Amino acid sequence: MENLTELLGIELPIIQAPMAGVQGSALAIAASNAGGLGSLPCAMLSAEAMRSELQAIVAATDRPYNVNFFCHTPPQPDAAREAAWRAALAPYYAELQLDPAGVPAGPGRAPFSAELADVLEAFRPPVVSFHFGLPSPDLLARVKRWGAKVLSSATTVEEAQWLEANGADAVIAQGLEAGGHRGMFLSDDLTGQMGTFALLPQVVAAVRVPVIAAGGIADARGVQAARALGAAGVQVGTAYLCCPEATTSALHRAALQSDRARHTALTNLFTGRPARGIVNRVMRELGPMSPVSPAFPLATAAVAPLRARAERLGSTDFTPLWSGQNAGGCQDIPAAQLTRALAGVTA
Repeated sequence: MENLTELLGIELPIIQAPMAGVQGSALAIAASNAGGLGSLPCAMLSAEAMRSELQAIVAATDRPYNVNFFCHTPPQPDAAREAAWRAALAPYYAELQLDPAGVPAGPGRAPFSAELADVLEAFRPPVVSFHFGLPSPDLLARVKRWGAKVLSSATTVEEAQWLEANGADAVIAQGLEAGGHRGMFLSDDLTGQMGTFALLPQVVAAVRVPVIAAGGIADARGVQAARALGAAGVQVGTAYLCCPEATTSALHRAALQSDRARHTALTNLFTGRPARGIVNRVMRELGPMSPVSPAFPLATAAVAPLRARAERLGSTDFTPLWSGQNAGGCQDIPAAQLTRALAGVTA
């Protein structure tokens, strides 16, 4: 198996997980300059916003960095399902005195596209990563022509083998503990999802490319344990959420640093796709997984006004408080310090 640090040109085998909505270029820059691989999430960025963030990165670091995209297939809107979803949320609209007829479109999550590739090509990022599989063969070939190394998330052995067969240079083994969206793409059966330290050695045995462990790893001991099970490196997300370089809201930071963070669940209420977050009121009352939640990412629009109104009132009742199952390493320390500590570098 190829050495991950050599493959990606990094000093430390630590990847700062791309986390859309709670970070921008500042966190990526800090992680890369510390010797790890900083990541820029682009799923919620317009082409122009992505260009601006990439300009900031290349101006502030000469180290390798990762640019991350979703590659889902946009769904066809389902009027009946949308109506059922609005009906489920109607009592909350009434409580918060919101007019459901005036609901604007929520923030979108767009898949990787030729338009985004046009912008990206000028920067030729050293690493490009994907969630929910890989983009079309022509788009993937275009990324590889730039010389970029390609990473993608696997949540099962079968997904890891598929990614290797279809051009991934390394596979991220995303355990069930991980915060945010599950990277699952070959099946939507949640019973097939495994914990990190059950999944990791099975993926290592099944593929030849380097395997990166992700999910529930928040300190140097976790990194060492993953390496002992064959991981070439580790991707860490939740532990970075309280760093000053992250854009995590004050309400989200408070939840992460409270006892609430010990209770997380997979939910499709906020986007339409299973993602792990701290349990809040809407997850308790509707159940974390709803059969009427519209397909990803269409569920977001109807929840967005509830979230905005509640947050103005100081409440996280309708906020996706993304977090993995181990928020213990989430501290208010600089991202560079965290990156080095994860790698066991004390100086």
